[in-house]
Amino acid sequence: MLHVNFSHIKSGLKILCLGAHADDIEIGCGGTILKLINSYSNLEFRWVVFSSDQIRKKEALQSANQFLSKAEKYAVDILSFEDGFFPYNGGEIKNYFEKLKLSFSPDLIFTHYKTDYHQDHRLISELTWNTFRNHLILEYEVLKYDGDLGRPNFFVHLSKENAVNKINLITKNFISQKNKTWFDEETFKSILRIRGVESNAPEKYAEAFYVRKLIF
Repeated sequence: MLHVNFSHIKSGLKILCLGAHADDIEIGCGGTILKLINSYSNLEFRWVVFSSDQIRKKEALQSANQFLSKAEKYAVDILSFEDGFFPYNGGEIKNYFEKLKLSFSPDLIFTHYKTDYHQDHRLISELTWNTFRNHLILEYEVLKYDGDLGRPNFFVHLSKENAVNKINLITKNFISQKNKTWFDEETFKSILRIRGVESNAPEKYAEAFYVRKLIF
């Protein structure tokens, strides 16, 4: 099976990470971000979380700084749009996307899956595609109550070390979420293992994404 790599890009890679809520990016693509940072130099990240309160903002900043600690350059934006009400605040969120487009031109974008049942996730995915029309966009998945996992078509194999590091960073940083029944090491490991089986990952673990357009 063909593999994608970015070693031919000499000028550096600009990566945009978008998450509706404070832990979405880490859960959806945290292992891939760690792998990219370990595999390539001269990466620049823009990390945007759209919803937070004071507790979750602190957790999100701490987590982002740890995930990106070895990146060449990065900037983190933690916004305060109301959780669960994104479709009703769509105009304001759209305005943010338009400003973001002018300030950062990414080569690769991570965003939510287009048919995610959570309304906030879905709107961020829609606005990603509305705003960035000529970019490589990988839509990540977030396992939750809704039962909306799909059939992904792009896989990133993770080393056991990266998988463990991802899980440890998530559970260590997002203390406020530990009362939720799905927020534990076993849940995070299980989805990585399932996607690892589906993609025949050498070290058993993988993250999965949905790609609408990929040009060779």
